[in-house]
Amino acid sequence: MRENAPSSARRRGPATLLVRPRFELVPLRDAEEEAEHLPAGATVTVTCSPRRGIDATVDLVERLAGRGFRAVPHLAARLIRSEGHLRELVDRLRAAGVAEVFAIGGDPPESIGPYDRAGQFLVALDDLGRPFPEVGIAGYPERHPLIDRRELFRALREKQPAATYIVTQICFEPAAILGWLREIRGRDVRLPVYVGLPGAVTRRRLLEIALRIGVGDLIRYLTKHGSLVARLMRRGSYRPDPVLAGLAPRADAFRGLHLNTFNQVRNTERWRRRALEAFRSDAAGQWDGGYAS
Repeated sequence: MRENAPSSARRRGPATLLVRPRFELVPLRDAEEEAEHLPAGATVTVTCSPRRGIDATVDLVERLAGRGFRAVPHLAARLIRSEGHLRELVDRLRAAGVAEVFAIGGDPPESIGPYDRAGQFLVALDDLGRPFPEVGIAGYPERHPLIDRRELFRALREKQPAATYIVTQICFEPAAILGWLREIRGRDVRLPVYVGLPGAVTRRRLLEIALRIGVGDLIRYLTKHGSLVARLMRRGSYRPDPVLAGLAPRADAFRGLHLNTFNQVRNTERWRRRALEAFRSDAAGQWDGGYAS
């Protein structure tokens, strides 16, 4: 027998987060083929790694924008070679109709140009007249292995005037995400937040592509959680249902989801539609974080 119906905030929570999520692609050979499974006009971010390079990111963003998607490049400060290179990237993106970028420091330990961190890159964009109406920055619900937690909060406050939203790095613990949100609000960081989660991807793919392209934060997380690595190497698929269920009571505190598809868009979009359908068909509104296969 079911418990009493939950509050309206809980009933609306999963649907609110599932309706219009952001999707993330990696600029690999299969990216454009996988993009065919995205909803029309979806917001699609494209990652940036030292191995692939920033130009691969911008190349894919241009093609996706030409197909009608709201394409958003990850621009890694440490991979921008010079002020001239930055102007070139800005010109290319604006010519493609791109109105949004995601500013990160990047995984390389040393910069190849004048920008060592995202904050410096944001200042440089300001100097160019803020060419993009929307600018995202990263948030870290769990401790960063290289940066002190107090420094992370200080950096968020410093970057806040030049940004319009935050996307959290991948985190598998709803309590950590909610605790981090309370803490940044207590420190007067008011930017809206998207929750970064893996999509519905095979466990092997989640680990293998992270190792292949150097997704630094995910690799560091997996390194700290050896038991999770063992589970990821098993057959089957990962689904973010437990994390989403844990966030549901506070779904109104987030702008939406940022789904890291690891280029498994078909599986992720199928999961999203089924989960949304299951929630909407539940007359009592008691979504339990799962759906019928």
